[in-house]
Amino acid sequence: MAVDFSFIVLTFNEEMHLPRLLNSLQGLEADIFILDSGSTDQTIPICNHYGLHYALHPFENHPKQWDEALRRFEIKTPWVIALDADQTLTPELYQQLARFNDQDHLDIDGIYFNRKNIFQGRWIRYGGYYPLYMLKMFRYGHGYSDLSENMDHRFIVPGKTAIWKKGHLLEENLKENKISFWIDKHNRYSDLLATEEIERKQKIRLQTIRPLFWGTPDQRTAWLKRLWWNMPHYSRAFAYFSYRMLIQKGIFDGKTGILFHFLQGFWFRLIVDIKIEEQLKADRLTESKTIMNKPTKNPIKFAILFPMLFLLFYYFNIAFIGITTPGGYYLEGVDHHLNYIKAWRSFDISCTALLLRGFGHEVLTEKVSLHVSGRSGFILVYSCLGYGVLSVYAAFILAYPKSIKEKITFLVAGIIGFQLINIMRLCLIALYWKSTPMMFKLNAHEVFNYLTYTLIICASYYWLNYSKPKLKRYENYTA
Repeated sequence: MAVDFSFIVLTFNEEMHLPRLLNSLQGLEADIFILDSGSTDQTIPICNHYGLHYALHPFENHPKQWDEALRRFEIKTPWVIALDADQTLTPELYQQLARFNDQDHLDIDGIYFNRKNIFQGRWIRYGGYYPLYMLKMFRYGHGYSDLSENMDHRFIVPGKTAIWKKGHLLEENLKENKISFWIDKHNRYSDLLATEEIERKQKIRLQTIRPLFWGTPDQRTAWLKRLWWNMPHYSRAFAYFSYRMLIQKGIFDGKTGILFHFLQGFWFRLIVDIKIEEQLKADRLTESKTIMNKPTKNPIKFAILFPMLFLLFYYFNIAFIGITTPGGYYLEGVDHHLNYIKAWRSFDISCTALLLRGFGHEVLTEKVSLHVSGRSGFILVYSCLGYGVLSVYAAFILAYPKSIKEKITFLVAGIIGFQLINIMRLCLIALYWKSTPMMFKLNAHEVFNYLTYTLIICASYYWLNYSKPKLKRYENYTA
């Protein structure tokens, strides 16, 4: 019986994956086209054995390889399904495809499949990895590869789409059972992604998909990517990893899953940021001859303004605590209506309780304390809020010469990141902290200070070394 779709698969040394994929497609009677990028193993003999249509094309990146695949083959069906060699169909998805009829889907141009990602034998269920809908099936001649991406690949269709929530596309790369393969692969990917981000900053590369949080899965991804590109380097990797682990419950994925989230959500993102800064620094060194005679920022002004702002912010908080604490210079009206310190403490306690209850713990809160049934708890005094740390951070951002937009962006991102760290700390204290002293007699407050000040130093290093004025590229300079 003729079917209304064909399969296209990209391969490179896929002898361990391709037979598994072909077995999952067996019985659908659909044409299968393979675009190989120079395999040296048994991939091509396997294609010959199964009688598949295949062609060769050098690999540059995934979006361009898919663009070539859609152009290279003579597809005779109205629909095409684009798969990677390490993917397979579940029986539920297989049955939906077996019943598929073009006449029943004339009003749409594309269909999203729900993907399950498996890493070293473990289904990555949390951390934002499930459900994950990918546009894998679309009308041939209507759908195309998004060439605005340099690493991530996605397809775009002009018309309406549907989402198949039943059945799954299983993705398990068995080569990644060796962690060295995963690291080498993502090291190459990080080069592509770093170059892409720099080109986006220079407006050389623009988004094809309209960013829209409440739109299709790909429009939501485009919106989140735009947000990501505007976040400060280094700190965004930590914020993203914390978000995946806590808000998206990545900690429930077990030891293997946590390793995956750390590698993919933190290590990989951090490597990309480092390579972005390396490339920008190299570009600035190349262009430095053109600005040798330009006046530089005044370091003395910064050296004076930074400590003045810190002392202002820090002692303002101290003074405010004094006038809102009964006794001495107590101002009752300010305490009752303008006490941001008290509201700050209530916010931290409430967020910590909400997160712990979300994980199934029984939590009891009072005005200044929190206790987890069967575990531990804490009394949150004002000195644990971190107003000293934030005073240093805010003073540094505001004192350093940069645009208002950049200052606001970095300041807001830092405050949000700090609050996430503080809430994480409070959760860990409530669940695991014991009163026995640690090595070097560190307590929870000191460990928190060391961690946050280390992050501030890293952010300061970034700010100081990569905050020079951006130069217009492609201008003609005379040495």
